[in-house]
Amino acid sequence: MPDGSKTTSSPQRSVVVREFTNSVLDPHEPMLGPVENGGTIIANTAPGCWGPMITPSLRGGHEVTQPVFVEGAEIGDGVAIRIRDITVTSIATASGHDSSPEGFCLGDPYVAARCPVCDVIWPETHIEGVGQDSVKCDVCGNAVKPFEIVHGYTVTFDDTHTVGLTLPKEAAETIAKEADHYSALPDESRQHSILNFAPSDMPGTLIRMRPFMGQLGTCPSMPMPDSHNAGDFGAFLVGAPHAYAITPEQLAEHKTDGHMDIDAVRAGAILVAPVKVRGAGVYMGDMHAGQGDGEIAGHTMDVSGSVTLQVEVVKNFPLDGPVLFPLEEDLPPLAKPFTDAEKAKGQRLATKWGVSTMEPLAPISVVGTAANLNDAIENGLARAAKLLDVTVAEVRNRATVNGAIEIGRAPGVIQVTFLAPLSKLDAVGLGDYAREQYGI
Repeated sequence: MPDGSKTTSSPQRSVVVREFTNSVLDPHEPMLGPVENGGTIIANTAPGCWGPMITPSLRGGHEVTQPVFVEGAEIGDGVAIRIRDITVTSIATASGHDSSPEGFCLGDPYVAARCPVCDVIWPETHIEGVGQDSVKCDVCGNAVKPFEIVHGYTVTFDDTHTVGLTLPKEAAETIAKEADHYSALPDESRQHSILNFAPSDMPGTLIRMRPFMGQLGTCPSMPMPDSHNAGDFGAFLVGAPHAYAITPEQLAEHKTDGHMDIDAVRAGAILVAPVKVRGAGVYMGDMHAGQGDGEIAGHTMDVSGSVTLQVEVVKNFPLDGPVLFPLEEDLPPLAKPFTDAEKAKGQRLATKWGVSTMEPLAPISVVGTAANLNDAIENGLARAAKLLDVTVAEVRNRATVNGAIEIGRAPGVIQVTFLAPLSKLDAVGLGDYAREQYGI
């Protein structure tokens, strides 16, 4: 597997990230850092989905930060990522349900956008005017649009960043004329802001803000378009006609499932990601202002923002995908830690029926991904069984009586969230994260 960054500098207590990839996560490219084990990563992130999707020169559908080398992270380890802060900096954004017009891509509009006049893949483009034909090829002047918005909205946020309001056509077009300002695009970002499209199909809708990271994780061990670093979107790479085609076996081996779109990946949560290249390569992007489970429109409110993470190496992490310790308020009702009153009732039952001990339990959320939701559930169950060294049947029972299956993203990202035996979490070095998160 790749060796990761070739950096030889001393570890830093904090690393500030301003640089972005060309939408491809490549373990052969230099990483930033290194950041010390236990150190801090601070980044100014660019919007994910729609902006990069209408910027044909970008090759992965998103625009994520350059990966950071974590000192001491070796292949087979994990990196625990404490999300200290997520702050939206965009004043407005736009989004909507999409379609892909014929002729504007080579197989995959996220990965291989095409100018149908010049027949060039990844053409350079510029903005002229407002609307869905505003992205023009630098060479021929033709509108290049690998994606169109079928039904969409422009939304602006209040000064406290607690609510947003969708806008009518005139206001959306006013914002479009200063799109980079209202979207707060970072200086190093290369994307066209989706605000240039000025969609306005459902004005006057009030929306709650609840920001989280759609992309957060570690670098895959082969070059991979960033939005496809997951089992569902990654399936589009299998047998594809473009330069980033892979086999099913390569996808399973190399992806790290950093693109989850799980709304619980927000400030206060702890994410443990697998390490598949030396140094881990922690990256982030695709901040969302808010989203319901499933991201059922395919996209949500992508925003710029600032992010602060603290990273810590977990030696000998047994999984090839992420584990999440959500905020307690984000847990399903049956997966919340038991209260003292509930434990006392349980102890009375134990005494009555001769049960010697009640096993201490702690919440955990194991991420599963695959081409569809059913297969993603199977993947998540298998990962949870491996993590706890139990059978899949036992995980099914625990997730039924003490948890839930949650949908991160359709078509194929889920969480198997349940109360797990704390002793089993201790055995794989994760028990103390549960104690920290839930005061157990």
